[in-house]
Amino acid sequence: MTQSPSSTSTSTSSSTIAQASPSSLQSSQGNTTIADDVVQKIAGLAAREVSGVYALGGGAARTIGALRERIPGASQSIGQGVSVEVGDKQAAVDLDLVTEYGVPIVDVARSVRRNVIASVEGMTGLQVTEVNISVNDIHLPGDDEGPQEPPRVR
Repeated sequence: MTQSPSSTSTSTSSSTIAQASPSSLQSSQGNTTIADDVVQKIAGLAAREVSGVYALGGGAARTIGALRERIPGASQSIGQGVSVEVGDKQAAVDLDLVTEYGVPIVDVARSVRRNVIASVEGMTGLQVTEVNISVNDIHLPGDDEGPQEPPRVR
């Protein structure tokens, strides 16, 4: 199958455009590479800054995080509930969230997405192509407290 002249020129011009716009991470004096863990931490911190986000991670990740907090000297992982794919110029972020009860989930997701994009792009120079958010749970006000009523059987 032969390509028409217009499709050949389109693919050539789009690859030329991609090569013509250098990243701030690549220069004639060298390249800067940013590790996945760095982007993961930035995205995790940015997501936690948003009002209405109770925690990051699914049920199992939060359970392990809670156990980790009880060990002296250990701390909760900043990247818990965050996975990233980092390329030379772009990054994609996936987040697992727990929101507070009563807050509009759509508004929280929008704010998280905006804050993560601004933080990652501002600190790394990478273009964030997407931020996928999965809300796995809602934190209820009484979830942190123990049983309120005395047990029925002693």
